[in-house]
Amino acid sequence: MVAGLGNPGPDYENTRHNIGFLVIEELAKRWSAGNFQKKFKGLIAETGCGAKRGFLLKPQTYMNLSGDSIKEAVHFYKVPLETHLIVVTDDLDLPPGSIRVRPSGGTGGHNGLKSITEAFSSEGFPRVRVGIGRSDKIPTESYVLAAIPQAEKALYDEAIKAASDAVEMLLKEGIQKSMNTFNKRKSNES
Repeated sequence: MVAGLGNPGPDYENTRHNIGFLVIEELAKRWSAGNFQKKFKGLIAETGCGAKRGFLLKPQTYMNLSGDSIKEAVHFYKVPLETHLIVVTDDLDLPPGSIRVRPSGGTGGHNGLKSITEAFSSEGFPRVRVGIGRSDKIPTESYVLAAIPQAEKALYDEAIKAASDAVEMLLKEGIQKSMNTFNKRKSNES
């Protein structure tokens, strides 16, 4: 199961905070996923990546309650948390467009990850984090919930494709290979 974090509704569709949803949509296209159905307080689609059967989930509980939706789906399908759940999310502490793959870890102050770790009483699930950076001029909440500016669209389109590639590599070749490939700083970063 791949769960992308975001907020439901048209007001949030193309915001930095909805990068997780955008990656899920990219994977749904790549894997010819079925229609998303309302279930588990979210939108879920069955799909296959190669010979594997899987599910793509976009919680509709708003970011701060993402764990409620993911927990329902994980329990229903009996998904092993540590090996078969991948969470895709934005990350303020990473430079825009960068990707980090981790087998587990803390929340880094991300309320969506905090909700998931509280729901399962565990931080032991793989995650793919997409860097969105921070603004020194705009308050954090306004920054993450603002539409991605046209000037940054190409950067985020590339990051969505890279995060999708990271998920696919994780599934096909394992987390270590995905980490070794994607956890590199972009060449224009200092």
